[in-house]
Amino acid sequence: MLNKIIKRGHRKASKSNGGGFRNGPQQVTTSNVVVNHASRGAFPADSSQSHLSPTPPARVIGTIENLPVFRDVPVSERQNLFLKKLQICCFQFDFTDAMKMVREKEIKRQSLVELVDFVQSGSGKITESTQEEMVRMISINIFRCLPPNSHENTGSENVDAEEEEPFLEPSWPHLQLVYELLLRYIVSSDTDTKVAKRFIDHSFVLKLLDLFDSEDPREREYLKTILHRIYGKFMVHRPFIRKAIGNVFYGFIYETERHSGIGELLEILGSIINGFALPMKEEHKLFLVRALIPLHKPKPITMYHQQLSYCIFQFVEKDYKLADTVIRGLLKYWPVTNCQKEVLFIGELEEVLEATQPSEFQRCMVPLFRQIARCLNSPHFQVAERALFLWNNEHIVSLIAQNRSAILPIIFEALEKNIQFHWNQAVHGLTVNVKKMFMEMDADLFEECQTQYTERLSRATEMEEQRQHKWQRLAAAAGENGDG
Repeated sequence: MLNKIIKRGHRKASKSNGGGFRNGPQQVTTSNVVVNHASRGAFPADSSQSHLSPTPPARVIGTIENLPVFRDVPVSERQNLFLKKLQICCFQFDFTDAMKMVREKEIKRQSLVELVDFVQSGSGKITESTQEEMVRMISINIFRCLPPNSHENTGSENVDAEEEEPFLEPSWPHLQLVYELLLRYIVSSDTDTKVAKRFIDHSFVLKLLDLFDSEDPREREYLKTILHRIYGKFMVHRPFIRKAIGNVFYGFIYETERHSGIGELLEILGSIINGFALPMKEEHKLFLVRALIPLHKPKPITMYHQQLSYCIFQFVEKDYKLADTVIRGLLKYWPVTNCQKEVLFIGELEEVLEATQPSEFQRCMVPLFRQIARCLNSPHFQVAERALFLWNNEHIVSLIAQNRSAILPIIFEALEKNIQFHWNQAVHGLTVNVKKMFMEMDADLFEECQTQYTERLSRATEMEEQRQHKWQRLAAAAGENGDG
């Protein structure tokens, strides 16, 4: 009887909308209830064949209220009851008005709670057709157009992402339970991956990835956990998921520089990279070069730098030969005017250098310490101070000591300039300590560098005097011509 009511309601709704819906998510409002006809992906296009066809709630609320709980029905009837509760949960309500249809919202919420408990308890194995209907219901609820980001609402492109108030999804009391149902379904030992991969397919994964741009951190946390579980359970999807995440990064780096979920995606990748087998595949190294290292370029890096540096370090720790690639990548994207980013880069550089072997260090030390020398002389004291803190790391000092004949001549002038001219006393004191360290390390080399620096300074002074003298002669000649 319920199915007949459902089908009649669907035909009536279709007729009132001109006989059908356009492709993609559509919404119709009936009795103040928004019913979302989400795109189905791999699901059948003919919704009349589904138990979950949208129905005006006024026709079924009476039936819904009379539905028993699972423990009160025989085991043989539970699959049918499960389908009926799924139907209840297909209705999308307007949560912008908390006082609208409170009773109906509570009925849906309670139905979702029961569905989650049923799947989690493992009290009955869900049939293949019921799994399909469940994933369809989940899709109807979670796959939706996200609201505009905060900066789009205000029209400002210069708002600091860290200062923005995130948009909190008003339907979260229901949406959370839908996500919980999906999570329990994926992690359940009763879920056969050979069957489930028909419904949790590539289209489903791509739609999940689209939702990572949600501003609601609660939703992104669920998405992170769910996608990670899908990656762990569905081995057939693993290459596709890595590629799809890479495509999200490319769009963020080279097009928008706006995405709410980069940090969560990097957290998933951190766990994935940790599980890479050795020797590392070439495709993984290419992912590092093409997707991860360029993530240092966008302005909002402070929002996800911690997760990014963890991923980078995992690569170097697994394959020390990648240290040179990573360090040169950092130098390529080194910030020019953003001091906050520079401090982050130096901190990440220290982590990478801790895992760097002498052979790899020698390959990149010249361009590396040219950049460090510039940081030492930065007028921003935090940048200069953070660069000087590198000499507090025993492993880095060991690498420097082994290659002091190449490194000291590069940074000697920067050390002298700090001692003579830097305005910050803390930077001045740290520079003196580094200079003493080099003196104790190799007194002869230090003296040689001191001599060379003095000679360069003398030549520069002499050239400046010659330049001033030429200008004076030119000015005098110009004055004589003017008098004449």
